[in-house]
Amino acid sequence: MSTEELKEKVIECLQTIYDPEIPVSIFELGLIYEVDILPIGNVQIVMTLTAPGCPAAQSLPIEVDQKVRLIEGVNDVHVSVTWTPGWDKSMMSEAAQLELGFL
Repeated sequence: MSTEELKEKVIECLQTIYDPEIPVSIFELGLIYEVDILPIGNVQIVMTLTAPGCPAAQSLPIEVDQKVRLIEGVNDVHVSVTWTPGWDKSMMSEAAQLELGFL
């Protein structure tokens, strides 16, 4: 499997993980800043949360790690959380903004 195919599978997986407080996937919310696939099947994900005090701050990165690890072809996963740039509503996909009534 090519790194591009693996990246597509990782993104598909991320679209099935939902913020516990908002019924939208973390990918559509714009919480995923970066998905990098290294040639040996290692996945590096840089993500944020909606707020530093977010109740999911402990659980969401772990859920991302565990679910991505289950993808065939993934060797290892590293999830890092960043607060720069800070998340805001403009980072959501148009579909997410529509679903939440922001458009």
